[in-house]
Amino acid sequence: MIETEQLTRCYGNLIAVDALSIRVEPGQVLGLLGPNGAGKSTAMRMIAGFLVPTSGSARVCGHDVVKEPLKAKQALGYLPEGAPSYGEMTVREFLRFIVRMRGLSGGVGYRCFDDVVQRLQLEDVLGISIETLSKGLRRRVGLAQAILHDPPVLMLDEPTDGLDPNQKHAVRQLIDVMARERTILISTHLLEEVHALCNRVVIIARGRLLADATPAELEQRSRYHGAVSFSAPGSAMSQEMLGRLPQVESIEIDPLDGRITVFPKPGERILEPVETLLRQQGLEVSEIQLERGRLDEVFRQITTVECGSVTAASGGRA
Repeated sequence: MIETEQLTRCYGNLIAVDALSIRVEPGQVLGLLGPNGAGKSTAMRMIAGFLVPTSGSARVCGHDVVKEPLKAKQALGYLPEGAPSYGEMTVREFLRFIVRMRGLSGGVGYRCFDDVVQRLQLEDVLGISIETLSKGLRRRVGLAQAILHDPPVLMLDEPTDGLDPNQKHAVRQLIDVMARERTILISTHLLEEVHALCNRVVIIARGRLLADATPAELEQRSRYHGAVSFSAPGSAMSQEMLGRLPQVESIEIDPLDGRITVFPKPGERILEPVETLLRQQGLEVSEIQLERGRLDEVFRQITTVECGSVTAASGGRA
């Protein structure tokens, strides 16, 4: 549904996107994750046909975005960064303009308009100029134009940027429903979006692809994967005894709240022996947790340590 092959974009000596090759299958919600300036938006603009690649190619539903631009764009709904629109138009005027540009005539156009207004809860602002809307409302109008023609492929650049928690929840629910019948590519730097929306993640930094995995596979790369953390009054007294467990590699205590994290040796499972020891000690434990792994730690490792190694190996090219 979306495929790039050695996709590259240069600005003079700066390589913004460096030989990016990804393939997004039907039904996937792929998170394009990276720090600010990683090249996420540039990659999406090339896939959407707004930027011409310096080299390489991009295809949407099998259509090359350079050789078959109209067919590629007909299959694509795109929410750019910042949700640009025509500020002097009202929401109603803008969405009706999109209806005409997408060639949705007669009853089909009216149905698409009514459906997207209801989905994005825009009924109360239809007569208001876009330039006077809040950032969150402009974002919802931008999402409305992206899905208005019911495309099989969606690309959303920071889709919940500027939304309050209730609006974020509503948009995530909408994306979850749409993902059952579409392929969706989401660019974000928010790790919470990955957990909430994505079933696959690509991490890029300095324009280069550094990881391609499911969220669960990335969490397994975290040192916290399989660790056990808990809080209990006087739990520091049990630190020495916890360290004697043969399955335990190390123990850390949070200096702020005293929460203990027990790390297992490779291949060991420690939840049951830790719980047994705590019961034997008679401690009243609260919030004991088996850690899945922490994406923020993995993200930092990949985009700093690993990216630095790649850059050094390539002579600083990225």
